[in-house]
Amino acid sequence: MANSLPDRLDPGMPYPLGSTWDGLGVNFAVFSANAQQIELCLFDTTGRKELARLPLPECTDEIWHGYLPGAHPGAVYGFRAHGPYHPQDGHRFNPYKLLLDPYAKKLVGQFRWSDPLFGYRVHSNRLDLSMDRRDSAPALPKCVVIDEAFDWSLDVRPNVPWSETVIYEAHLKGVSMLRPDLRPHERGTFSALCSPQFLDHLHQLGITAIELLPVHAFLNERFLVSRGLTNYWGYNTATFFAPDPAYLSTRRLNEMRIAVRQLHAAGIEVILDVVYNHTCEGNELGPTIAWRGLDNASYYRLIPGEERHYINDTGCGNTLNLSHPRVLQMVMDSLRYWSTAYNVDGFRFDLGVTLGREGSGFDPGSGFFDAIRQDPVLSTRKLISEPWDIGPGGYQVGAHPPGFAEWNDKFRDSVRRFWRGDAGMRPDLAARLTGSAELFNRRFRKPWASVNYVASHDGFTLADVVSYAHKHNEANGEENRDGHNENWSTNWGAEGPADDAVIGETRARAARSMLATVLTSLGTPMIAAGDEFLRTQKGNNNAYCQDNEISWLDWNQAATPEGRTMTAFAARLIALRKHHPLLRETRFLHGDKEVLPGIHDVGWFDERGEPLTSEAWQDPERRALTLRRAGLGLDGEIEVLLLMLNGAATPLNFAPPAPRLAWSVLIDTAAPEAPPHPLETAGLTVAEHAFAILAAHPASRGEQPAAPPYTAAGAFPGTGGPIDPRRRPA
Repeated sequence: MANSLPDRLDPGMPYPLGSTWDGLGVNFAVFSANAQQIELCLFDTTGRKELARLPLPECTDEIWHGYLPGAHPGAVYGFRAHGPYHPQDGHRFNPYKLLLDPYAKKLVGQFRWSDPLFGYRVHSNRLDLSMDRRDSAPALPKCVVIDEAFDWSLDVRPNVPWSETVIYEAHLKGVSMLRPDLRPHERGTFSALCSPQFLDHLHQLGITAIELLPVHAFLNERFLVSRGLTNYWGYNTATFFAPDPAYLSTRRLNEMRIAVRQLHAAGIEVILDVVYNHTCEGNELGPTIAWRGLDNASYYRLIPGEERHYINDTGCGNTLNLSHPRVLQMVMDSLRYWSTAYNVDGFRFDLGVTLGREGSGFDPGSGFFDAIRQDPVLSTRKLISEPWDIGPGGYQVGAHPPGFAEWNDKFRDSVRRFWRGDAGMRPDLAARLTGSAELFNRRFRKPWASVNYVASHDGFTLADVVSYAHKHNEANGEENRDGHNENWSTNWGAEGPADDAVIGETRARAARSMLATVLTSLGTPMIAAGDEFLRTQKGNNNAYCQDNEISWLDWNQAATPEGRTMTAFAARLIALRKHHPLLRETRFLHGDKEVLPGIHDVGWFDERGEPLTSEAWQDPERRALTLRRAGLGLDGEIEVLLLMLNGAATPLNFAPPAPRLAWSVLIDTAAPEAPPHPLETAGLTVAEHAFAILAAHPASRGEQPAAPPYTAAGAFPGTGGPIDPRRRPA
């Protein structure tokens, strides 16, 4: 900051938006089409004392701007916007409310819930039609001018092909809060994310990408704070350019950059879960934090003819108006910023359907999708959409444009139901195993467009899918009314923890079978953090507000015999996928290519090895399925794989289909620690709710194939051998 503040700003420039230091001073620029005046408010370094208010002297093309000579990184600021307070017309200007810069790249201070955060008098009979004249600055964090310098010249993004990608979905805080090997102030931060022990764990598993739940600065809802809870997941964004201060143990932005740099050095990509469909300001009764006070009528979709109220396609109170060019620009600028300033490798878009909405509804050719697909930076990143929202026509799985992958909840539900033993699931599971072609085989999209998962942050964990028949969300304070009621789960005889050995083994076997289905299906596999060692949320299927042991990963569980067995099994499955290209095929299969005489690229059979007829496909009581795949192996030679899935409640004898080959059993979910071994009998008994994977090399029919070069790594905190030092962080 300058030693003595001037009484006015220089005109400055309308671009770039936000605050930009040029070595001589700082340029400020902010969009508002309907404001009559915008003031820059300067604060001391703590953000507690306001030092000056200076009007932005110029407005060019609806961008208000000014330049402060002598200012430097570390300057603390906010805005106030003057204009009409006419909620019934969509305008909610209130100069008594300090506003965050929508382009703020760092925040100082914390939100403090109090009535002055609202633009209206909270207890007024006129509700939001009233106007509150108390200063909100003491309750709001402040924006900080930053220096963008960081040397990325030696960083190499892994650029893992989609077909080889294995995603690990994790909460930045949750993965390390219960790690005893970390210093307390590092737990839950980016410093912990790049710790050698955690990188070893990911590397030993075979993970290629970590997908982080939102790290943007966010606001905890007032109703949660009143219950002693928080918005743990963070889907309540307060700024689209700044990481949440709580995730930085050093308070330095470079802490996040260093974490990305070290993950890249370990060969692991970083994907950010981002929330551009709504903001933390909620509906008309929400607080005034930034966009509402700067230009409510431009930033949000309002109900035509009832501009006091917001279109709520998100279920979160408001919907950002991405049809407005400046709002779309803000989102694109944010994505490019994370792609360049932090060198991240991709994005998962929360409620992606909302982002693709135009006036007529969801449109795969919307401005949002078009802008990303033509962008020379963003189009090279991994792009994943959550393909639904609660608005009209909000379920759009498979309907996104090329270049985007999509979360496939049909995969999740089909897999859960098949392994639970539901009737009539065989045809549906067959479609999921081969990439859900009926959804994604269009516009030359590839199987990787289907992100396959059986559990994610939202819903039951894998362990809870096999341990609870009903949700148990009492800790959320909503009398168990929140969260999905149908989870396609079962407890196998006892609700929650059970001492019965038979129940325990059935649960573990079913969980292994579901995980094996994820990792052997065409598409992009995703594992929820902790599922590799059977973490539990005690039956809570909506733990968004549980910033505690319910949600945090319990690494003690990873060290139990059950946890170690599951972790080692997960590592075997991922290694199996990497060693067999047939499991990560880059094209959809139609069974019309004969690889060898009598063997096509894909074929379907029952447990007797007989091809499935139309009548057999429609028989709802048949719960066994054999999938045969044939093609080139990793060594360039022809190989054949058999996937034998028994969803029945009794063991079944499976016979490999003709022609006869020399088979090896690679994986059996009923015997997770058994090494690969030759099949020495005419068939294989597959246990109830179990999955076996076999391989053969027809070019040497008289010989048994050698065991593939993959091994199961030890569970965290690391019982296996060291990882390749070339993949260690620099």
